[in-house]
Amino acid sequence: MALFVHLPSSIMPHAVISAGAKFRASLRHNQNVPGPSCYSKVVREWGSEIQSKSLKFLLSSSLALALSLSGVGSAEGKPGVNKPELLPEEFTPLIDVAGFLSDGQEKRLKHEITALEKDTGFKLRVLAQNYPETPGLAIKDFWNVDDRTIVFVADPTFGNILNFNVGASVDLDIPRSFWSRLAGKYGNIFYWKENGEDQSIEAAVMAISKCLREPVGPNNCSEVN
Repeated sequence: MALFVHLPSSIMPHAVISAGAKFRASLRHNQNVPGPSCYSKVVREWGSEIQSKSLKFLLSSSLALALSLSGVGSAEGKPGVNKPELLPEEFTPLIDVAGFLSDGQEKRLKHEITALEKDTGFKLRVLAQNYPETPGLAIKDFWNVDDRTIVFVADPTFGNILNFNVGASVDLDIPRSFWSRLAGKYGNIFYWKENGEDQSIEAAVMAISKCLREPVGPNNCSEVN
């Protein structure tokens, strides 16, 4: 992947240690209850808490964490970047500081993104970059990133070119597996090396647009096209 989010190594141990401490405390609290049912109950509660804490970290809407996937943050040992001088003077939903897209592609994608927002209320924002040449965290204020925003960072620095930060409201409607499947199909190094970074970006934008336009239900976004 570029999966949905790469977690910094410093995050998960804290969640596990905290849950583990509660697990041991629960065992002590229930030590006088006979039979294995007590142990099973505590194990289930412990596992549920770990899963809940992990998902909260994994699905965090923190832009800094999501952008670390593309090298803007420190998840890969790279220093963070904040270069507002690389932002365009006027608003645009697509910023291509890497020069991956042709003028025609930019025009088509901007039109698709604008129409998608008008039709669905969801805001797709695309940043194409080559770390460290990126506006980085400056895009948060530039795009007014909120719970209905999908920030799509296209950066080949770490192999998979597709990285996503998904707002909480978007996450309610879109299956979490969609983003990893999308990255796996169009973001893998074999795909973009053969077809070009521009094709990966364009294919991803169109797949996201199709997904967000589907009625919400058990089978929405089940296919990545």
